[in-house]
Amino acid sequence: MTGARLDADTMWGLLEQRAAASPDAPMLLDDADRRLTFAEFKARAERVAAGFSAMGVGEGTPVTWQLPTRIETVVASMALSRLGAVQNPIIPIYREREVGFALRQTTAVLFLVPGTWRGFDYAAMGEDIARGMESPPRVLVAYDSLPEGDPASLPPAPSAAGGPIRWIYFTSGTTSDPKGARHTDGTLLAGGRGLAAALDIAPPDVGSIAFPFAHIGGPDYLVNVLTSGFPAVLLEAFVPAEAIKVFRRHGVSVAGGSTAFYTAFLTEQRKQPGEKVIPTLRLLSGGGAPKPPEVFYEVKREMGVIVAHGYGMTEVPMITQGSPTDSDDALATSEGAPVLGAQIRIVLEDGSLAPTGVEGEVRVSGPMVCKGYTDPALDAAAFDDDGFFRTGDLGHLRPDGHVTLTGRLKDVIIRKGENISAKEVEDLLYQHPQVGDVAVVGVPDRDRGERVCAVIEVAAGQEAPTLADLVAYLQGAGLMVQKIPEQLEIVDQLPRNATLKVLKYQLRDRLAAKSWAP
Repeated sequence: MTGARLDADTMWGLLEQRAAASPDAPMLLDDADRRLTFAEFKARAERVAAGFSAMGVGEGTPVTWQLPTRIETVVASMALSRLGAVQNPIIPIYREREVGFALRQTTAVLFLVPGTWRGFDYAAMGEDIARGMESPPRVLVAYDSLPEGDPASLPPAPSAAGGPIRWIYFTSGTTSDPKGARHTDGTLLAGGRGLAAALDIAPPDVGSIAFPFAHIGGPDYLVNVLTSGFPAVLLEAFVPAEAIKVFRRHGVSVAGGSTAFYTAFLTEQRKQPGEKVIPTLRLLSGGGAPKPPEVFYEVKREMGVIVAHGYGMTEVPMITQGSPTDSDDALATSEGAPVLGAQIRIVLEDGSLAPTGVEGEVRVSGPMVCKGYTDPALDAAAFDDDGFFRTGDLGHLRPDGHVTLTGRLKDVIIRKGENISAKEVEDLLYQHPQVGDVAVVGVPDRDRGERVCAVIEVAAGQEAPTLADLVAYLQGAGLMVQKIPEQLEIVDQLPRNATLKVLKYQLRDRLAAKSWAP
């Protein structure tokens, strides 16, 4: 451990502590070589907080933002933290269905968007959604400019007393509608501190955020930056060859995001064997998707760095995390040890605790666990009688205390770190006239973790649809690109049990064997 870390009980308080401790140290850098120190960042966030305050934003005000990973986004988020607003970050790949649901459920009064970004007009989408709402939010473009005001006009910074809900992150979960996980500053601080303790990053390290900052991993990493005092390089979009140029220029030593990031860097490394693609890189770290053990060994052998993979979810930002001090076997075949403050149980089907090495459901308790959902009807099924969160994931404890995941109870596909509800996609596909019945499953994929596969029975009297037909149909329905199937399989009959329930595990087994066959 590198020494004492900061211990504020609010996100804003943590920034104040870091700005006082390391005012002139760099905090954020980007691909345009912009740079803010901790003190400069705090000063700008205060000016933006004053600007938001003048617009009527204050403690408890619900604000949704759908912004790319850039300096302005982090500033806007911390400015809202200064005011005690209730933030609902949404990753940019979401579209009308998901965004509309979130805006309605959070009753947002302000919706921050990037305008037109990467060919899509977010402002127009926001205005379209707002027109259909009884109490529509104000849509504000907040890409390269943010409202500013006089910090002297700000009210006192809010406290953490009572643990107010200040963050809502939506996850697809296992139902058609997204689920809003309710977080406090305390739950996010606990997740980030768990990550910080496991990775032990500190100056002169240079980190990076190449994944969507609106993901639950965003505050995880920001807390790590503020707690440990190292800078991070931000990338709006991850294009491997371009990312490497930026990372080389800034001397990035810690990178990652998920399995797809590891394999992308590995692909670039293979274009120039014998020369380190990022000379300063010493560690890849991430989570959000399964990591095949061979990826760890390939990265270590070909890139000369280790992969410290972790495990978390929208409801629990950090559960386990690999550490650079772990053995190669632990790093390759597990998701790491429980993070600081997390208690993990592996529970058998009968409710008893699983012995070491025996598979069961992973359940977790600790200060990083969310405070339930925006729909309280979902809470009873989410927690057991002892207050442990039911992750729906299957795994076992190793003798060294590390956790190895083996599957999932919940019918969720994890593609590039994002949870995809199979039922939501199935419900839409079932309405297609050429689809008689459908099952959507995840197929193991080296780069994505899993890819989305639709297995269909063709409707009587109809021709089989093509994958292009289904993609166009789902796009027309407003489904986000991440959830659209990348593979189509036509079957005469879906496998079913005696009650005619589709046996998805059989489909997964068949497709996995087909996917990995030599």
